[in-house]
Amino acid sequence: MSRPSYPPPDFTCPYTHSCPYLDWLSTTWVLGEYRGADETYHEHLRIIDVMDAELTAALKQIQALEKENAELKANNTALHRRQFKANRKRNTNDNGGDTENASIPADGGKKKRGAPVGHPGWFRHKPTHVDRTVEVSAPRICPHCRSHNLTPMQGVREHLQEDIVLRPRTFITRYLHHEAFCSHCNRPVVQAGKDELLNAPIGPVAKSAAIYLRYRIGMTYRKVQEVFRDLFGLQFVPASAVGFDRQAAVKGSAIYEDLREKIKASALIHADETSWRNDGIGHFAWYAGNSDLAFFQLDRHRSTEVAQSILGSDFGGVLITDRYAAYNGTNAKARQSCLGHLMTKAKEITQELLLIEDAARDKKAVAFCAKIVTFLSKACAVGHELLSGSLQWTQAPLIEKQFTSELQKLCARKLSYKPAETLRASLIGKNQMHLFTFLRHPGVQPTNNQAEQSIRFLVIFRKIMFGTRSESGLTTHSILPSLVLTAMRQGRHPREFLQTLLTLLRPKPLCIAIQAEAPDHKRTKLLLRQVEVLIRFAIQEGHR
Repeated sequence: MSRPSYPPPDFTCPYTHSCPYLDWLSTTWVLGEYRGADETYHEHLRIIDVMDAELTAALKQIQALEKENAELKANNTALHRRQFKANRKRNTNDNGGDTENASIPADGGKKKRGAPVGHPGWFRHKPTHVDRTVEVSAPRICPHCRSHNLTPMQGVREHLQEDIVLRPRTFITRYLHHEAFCSHCNRPVVQAGKDELLNAPIGPVAKSAAIYLRYRIGMTYRKVQEVFRDLFGLQFVPASAVGFDRQAAVKGSAIYEDLREKIKASALIHADETSWRNDGIGHFAWYAGNSDLAFFQLDRHRSTEVAQSILGSDFGGVLITDRYAAYNGTNAKARQSCLGHLMTKAKEITQELLLIEDAARDKKAVAFCAKIVTFLSKACAVGHELLSGSLQWTQAPLIEKQFTSELQKLCARKLSYKPAETLRASLIGKNQMHLFTFLRHPGVQPTNNQAEQSIRFLVIFRKIMFGTRSESGLTTHSILPSLVLTAMRQGRHPREFLQTLLTLLRPKPLCIAIQAEAPDHKRTKLLLRQVEVLIRFAIQEGHR
């Protein structure tokens, strides 16, 4: 007989209040506890699910923070290494060689110091004239072993030695002026003699030499004073050297403005900027120039307005810069982005990636940066071959097409490492057309090394004299470096040019010729500007 699944309706359990199978516990109480435990169990399951979701989100956040922390540490380490070189001693092996260089493979690695293999050596040219001949008798004692057993030999050995002549004395000239009376000024007047600066106790040669030592050699005012005192016997205080600079800056202001106009009308300009300090406040040193001209301007701002004041708001030539956005306001006819800056950026990103642990490192970003460096190096090599003439210019359009296609393939996939992704996006963005301008315009360099090398003097000068202290100092340090470097590029010695600048009543522009590539309206504007500058300068000199 089968057991029924449910008890009959009138069934009453005799153990309701005390069941021997439940340790004499009430069945009603046990059933209530069971039902309450089931609700608690489901509540615990819900809490576990919520905590598991929170734990998963926290683990993801920790992983992201650890990755970000590793990237920041790598960025900080790379920045520190760029500023400070490692202080490591070189260890020599048993053979006396350098183990650091010995570990470098022959087909790669860091380049050894010195000139490349096969580079011709540098030797001093033999003097073309002899000012003095001194005959030296044969020695009686050997200078090596101190032996007295010496036998005279026939013939002589010639030795040419080139030296300088120091004349520690000043050269004083007395000028006797014959006066004339001016009825218009109602006073007697005199004219300056040859190589004379009226009412100046120090002559133009000394002043031009002092300016040359500061703005070409990079010496401080006190060192210039010491050089003149110790070598030439000419005494003056450092404040006098400041006056020399101010006088030359006033004389050269017209030429400086003429340089500005010529920069605006040039067919090709390199531009760059760097930091500067004036009276403890941050300023910027701007540069614009080419192989013939050099223009510096120290300004408080690093904005588009400054770039427009130097290059104009409608520059009609090719502008070679880094990718700084301030130059966009010049509306240049063509732009060439410096490929060297992009290669440096890719190398810096690679160094940062290599400092990250393998688990958090973006392998695709490392491979991308390496390929970009190789690609840009090849592009620079092609640009130098075009400039040297070893590569025909007719091949440039086909090369540009190949480069564009190759760059698109390299930048096809997105990267997870943010700096590398920013670089990738910039290479295929709207500024991609600025990468290969050197393949469309003859004479354009693929890098901005010309501007980097030109502004290097101010960078070193900034470390020596720690900036300027006044607005007049900003003006002086803008004008004189521009004139000195432009004079050198025009084939004139800076000191001789400065002497001429100090002695002439009306200085002539350094470069009268206007480049043929300049637009006609700019050529006319430039000629009018030259006439205006010369007239204004003549009026100023007449009032003086």
